[in-house]
Amino acid sequence: MRRKDGHIWSSGIGLAALFLSVALVSGCGGGGGTTGFSSERLPDTLPTIKMPSLSGSNPQPDPVTAPPITTADGRATSCPQVVAWPNEKLKTVYQNGHDGDANFILYRGEITKLSRECRVYGGRVVVKYGFAGRLLLGPKGYPGSFSLPVSVKATDAYKAQIGQDRMSVRVTVPGNQTVGYFSMVREMSLPVRTGTRLQDYKIFVALK
Repeated sequence: MRRKDGHIWSSGIGLAALFLSVALVSGCGGGGGTTGFSSERLPDTLPTIKMPSLSGSNPQPDPVTAPPITTADGRATSCPQVVAWPNEKLKTVYQNGHDGDANFILYRGEITKLSRECRVYGGRVVVKYGFAGRLLLGPKGYPGSFSLPVSVKATDAYKAQIGQDRMSVRVTVPGNQTVGYFSMVREMSLPVRTGTRLQDYKIFVALK
């Protein structure tokens, strides 16, 4: 899709759809106390993003011989992947002195949606990525405002780190409810080696 400023964004998972799904459920948190985790699930309006493997069990073609990252008229043919590892998309906070005890969980943060758009120019790709999720109160939790730390790193086609970012996202759990929702959009500019494939670049999002 061509924007008015002339930049060309690849067609992909839309950021608007990501946050529309959060808006539709942001007022529907479960109530009735904090004796356990809410069973509510966000609607799955986006395709599931396949988690990558760095073990080498599914080797990629040699990036040097891969097809170019743009078409003849400059449109991006793909975007870097935006992923969250299963054990890093969750963050559980316990009452002091009770780490690991499920009966003393204060809250658990969870990334549930990921999305991205990208454009390429010169030797760089600019990725606008978004993530959304929820915070569930545990048995010892209580409504209020919370802060979840987020760590982001980017790797190139050779799995070398080429970018990083850190931030905090605020989440509010309204009174008499046990779940709150969050969302954020960020932008990262990454160098691209000539002849490599954008789909071999990855941006990892983690709650830590």
